[in-house]
Formats: sequence, structure tokens, C-alpha cells
Amino acid sequence: MVPRNSLLAFLLPLAASLSLSAPSSAGSVSSRQKVSASSATSAPSVGSASSFAVLAGTAVTCTNATVTGNVGVYPGTAITQTSCPVTGTINAGNSVAAQAHNDFLAAYDQFKALACDRTLTTLDGLTLSPGVYCVDAAATSTGSVLTLDGPANGIWIFKIGTLGTGALTGTSFKVVTASGAAPPCNNVYWWVAEAVTMTDSQLVGTILAGAAITLTRGTFNGDAFAKAAATITGTAVTACALGDGSQICKEKCKCNCKCKHKHGNKDGHDDDDDDDDDEGGHDGGGHHGGEQHYKGNRK
Repeated sequence: MVPRNSLLAFLLPLAASLSLSAPSSAGSVSSRQKVSASSATSAPSVGSASSFAVLAGTAVTCTNATVTGNVGVYPGTAITQTSCPVTGTINAGNSVAAQAHNDFLAAYDQFKALACDRTLTTLDGLTLSPGVYCVDAAATSTGSVLTLDGPANGIWIFKIGTLGTGALTGTSFKVVTASGAAPPCNNVYWWVAEAVTMTDSQLVGTILAGAAITLTRGTFNGDAFAKAAATITGTAVTACALGDGSQICKEKCKCNCKCKHKHGNKDGHDDDDDDDDDEGGHDGGGHHGGEQHYKGNRK
């Protein structure tokens, strides 16, 4: 018979060895979240939609606001401006808007298919590294700050309503970097199953909404793409410089040349000659005050 002391002397080191080799469930989850939350190094392309500050499916209504960037609608044709100067090209139901709309729909599906790095229950008061963050249903934030902490080229993708339904709603909601400044708008994406409604907020990024977008007061630095209507009231909207359009200029233009995008040149005029005389192809930059209502007649 083996003496008890000898048996304990054998078993205790063995138990300690097994304990050290077994992974900690809490630690492994934390480590996995940290790694996966930093996995997003690029985002799906939005194609020609990148040249638009506001792109809606049914109608765009802008009141007592400013839009710096191009505005479009397709398959709808109505763009209504009331004291809303647009520094850019207005494309109402024309071929330019149609192509951008199709590219938006393709991008919407690509973002929808992205795997989630981490699932959140709220956006309030969080500090997040780059990654793909998902909320199963709706996300509502009031008076809170979302801090994005990462490298200058970090990509943050937020998916709201991943189980099929869910809207993004913010009141006095603010998105900042760790320094307190706004993040680069082409580093942040908001895929939303349903509507996006922002009031008195400072939102940054590219919105891909499955329903309508409503911006009331506050600021929006980014691109707003909606399958339904876009309604802007009292908000300063400034487009993101995403991908293709600006890159074409950098590569192809020389000094003092007229740098043309596929959907508009530096002067803000539509380059599609077929639509130059179309009511949907007016330059919105000169419309200050009063009500402007455009309906595209072609295609």
C-alpha cells in the first residue's frame, strides 16, 4: 500500500499542472473579443454612391439646412429644398442617381453579410477599438458619447438590427475619438436594418439605412444613403470624401486642370451631358432661400 504522504506528494503537482494548462473562460473570451474587435481593416465599397452626401430612394426634403456635397434620389424623383443651399450637384431620378442607388443596394447587402466581432446591447458611454459591432435589435441613445479609440486608419462598422428589425435613434448623441475630436468620417459605417433618426446629434460616418433617414439640427459629417426618404431639417451636412471620386482626381489631374468625377466636376456641375438640360441635373449650389422642387423627367 502506498503511504498517504507519498500519494499526496504525487497528486498535488499533477493537479497544479492541470490547473495551469486549462484555459480561463473569462480570460479567453476577453482576449478573443479584443483580437476580433480589431479585425476590420477595410469595408465593402459603396461604389459610385461615394460621390453623394445624401442619396435617397423615394424623396429628399431639406429645410433650413446646408448640404456640402451631391444630392440624389432614385427611383423617386422629388428633391425639395426650402432655405437649403446645396453645394454640389442635384441628381433627381437620372442615370447618375440610378447607378449610385444600385451601388448602394449592393453595398447594403455586403455590409449585412459581414460577420460580427462583438455584439453590443447599447452604444452609450462605450470606448471601442476598430471592429464590426452588432446590435441585435434597435439602438437608442440619449445624451451619450461613443468614443472610437484606434489608429488613424482603423475601421469601425456598426450593424443595427442584425436579427432583422431595428432602428438607430439618437438624441444629443455624439461620436468622438479618444482625443475628443471627431473621427475621420470615412472610417465609420452604420448599417441599419430600418430607419435612422438623429436629433441634436453629432454623427459621423456613412449611413446605409434600410428605411428612412431623418436628421434634425446638429451636424452630420458623412454620407447618408436611405432606401426610403431622407429628411434634413436644420442640420449641417458635409459629405465624406470616400474612395473613387477623389482618387480619380488625384491620379489623373495635373496642375490647373479641371478635375472631373464620374458624377460631377470641381465646379459642382453634372458631367453627364445627356442630363445637362434635365431638371434633375441642376447645380444646387446657387439655390439659397425659398423652396426649390426638382423632379427628374428622364429614365
